[in-house]
Amino acid sequence: MALALAFGAGLPVVWTWFEAGDRPAAAIAPAPAAATALPVQIAAASPAPVQVAAPTPAVEPAPAAAPPRAAPQIPRQRDPHGDQSPDITDFINQGEVPTMADVISRLRAAGVTGGLAAFNPPGTKPPLVGNAVSADFELPAGYVRHHQFTDDGRPIEAIVMFAPDHPSVLAAAQAAGRDELTAAERVVPPALLPPGLPVRQIVVPAPADPGR
Repeated sequence: MALALAFGAGLPVVWTWFEAGDRPAAAIAPAPAAATALPVQIAAASPAPVQVAAPTPAVEPAPAAAPPRAAPQIPRQRDPHGDQSPDITDFINQGEVPTMADVISRLRAAGVTGGLAAFNPPGTKPPLVGNAVSADFELPAGYVRHHQFTDDGRPIEAIVMFAPDHPSVLAAAQAAGRDELTAAERVVPPALLPPGLPVRQIVVPAPADPGR
């Protein structure tokens, strides 16, 4: 009887243990704790600035440039039996006051190579600047005076230069592999002036009328 009571009391326990063993693990696993909600802050998006372009002002078309008109040529009244060679007045239009450079350029463009056209235009060959030498100073051998004129025809004070056959000139030309030196290279520097010649650089006068 005691055995029957013990069996009857232990049967529910055994039955519960077998029933738990037959169920899947998911069924008996404890329910997961509810996830704690995290506070989420959503920043309000700032509206992008809107740039409004200023209205482009209407551009008026530039007026068409008038075509250049040819300047009238001065009529020439020549003796049919006289000299018919070109003259400077053939290349100057009425009312014009050309510079000497303009005149020389027009003469050369027309094929004239004599007279004024044989000279370089003013300003293309500036005068050389060197030590002044007076007319009464006696230069020793190997030195020469160099005379120049301004573009408007005024004389410039003479400067002293080495002669083309001066020993130092010949040596310098030979060292440079040339037959001779240019006039600018033959200007005597102050350290090599002839004995007794005062050291004084010339001053080139300004043109009296640059426009002519």
